[in-house]
Amino acid sequence: MPPNPYVDEDLQALAEHARRFARGRVAPGFLERDQHRVLDRALLREMGALGFICPELPERLGGQGLGCLAAGVIHEEIARADLSFSYLNLLASLNGQILSRYGAPEVATPWLHKLAKGEAICAIALTEPHAGSDAARLRLRIDRDGDCYVVDGEKTSISAADQADIAVVFGRTGTPGSAAHGVTALLVPMNTPGITTRRFDCHGQRAIGRGSIFFENVRIPLNHRLGDENEGFVQVMQGFDFSRSLIGLQCLSVARAALEETWQYITGRQAFGQPLSAFQGVTHPLARYDTEVEGARLLCLQGLWLKDQGLPHTAEAGMAKWWGPKLAYDAIHQCLLCHGHGGYDRGRMEQRLRDVLGFQIGDGTAQIMKTIIARTRAGRQFVPA
Repeated sequence: MPPNPYVDEDLQALAEHARRFARGRVAPGFLERDQHRVLDRALLREMGALGFICPELPERLGGQGLGCLAAGVIHEEIARADLSFSYLNLLASLNGQILSRYGAPEVATPWLHKLAKGEAICAIALTEPHAGSDAARLRLRIDRDGDCYVVDGEKTSISAADQADIAVVFGRTGTPGSAAHGVTALLVPMNTPGITTRRFDCHGQRAIGRGSIFFENVRIPLNHRLGDENEGFVQVMQGFDFSRSLIGLQCLSVARAALEETWQYITGRQAFGQPLSAFQGVTHPLARYDTEVEGARLLCLQGLWLKDQGLPHTAEAGMAKWWGPKLAYDAIHQCLLCHGHGGYDRGRMEQRLRDVLGFQIGDGTAQIMKTIIARTRAGRQFVPA
């Protein structure tokens, strides 16, 4: 019997297949990858060979044509084993949507096949030192020069900045006053002359890493543009409605793992002659978070189902993105406290807390998501900012 209306028997079987791989191959290196801060490329290729990367893409582009819910159940299982490693699935799915929809086929298709096989990592470079979600403040310049675009400027807080093979880069082609309608997106190979990177010392998600990318007179062919000139932000950012639901699922999957371990722990730990589970002060907070995590997961799955049906899902994606990471952090925090000093030690619970925290910032803050929801419900003209 499928667990809910969104996950049928085929998707359940796919999830179980991904779970076996995640338990056997991804989970064992969870703590080690965080310490060494290096992703396992061989493991990434293994994941790609099993069809666990970009399963939503059509077969002609390297995927399996399974839909967005299929991507969701796979993301859950990989994230449960290692949220940082599952971020590679997220980057591939987000950028796969962008490249398949807006990229020139002769440029995008080979890269899509590499992404799906786990042979390449694609970063998305939007944030700058003075601008994040506010596209009107982007300063990185993209200027046309003959048969190339010339890129100059800096991107910062970019996940996988120093490990990516390609990046979707947003920059200004219009005047500063053109705001979001003066931004163009390019597909940039990271080995192009003039590109350098610097990695940050991050609080969490240290295997995937974050950093800055510097562009100095970087020349990119015109056919590497994604979408229309000056319309890159408006067009390409639509793909985030997909990734935001996936982010919610990933974080909630980590919370689910923490809750399951904590329920088991409190039945075995004794205090005052009884198991911890005998005290309502311990069990009631866990029961609350268990309830909310289950409800939030269904919201994320609904967003993916709506996308698969070709129906509007912007509000649902925004809800998934702000609520999922925040709820996951709070739930894992409560689980850590239940484990006492053992939870505070370096280990799985502590690393989970560090890893999920970053998702309250990256890919759109809670404030931005709530504004998107409000604009969807009330109309953009009534919610200007």
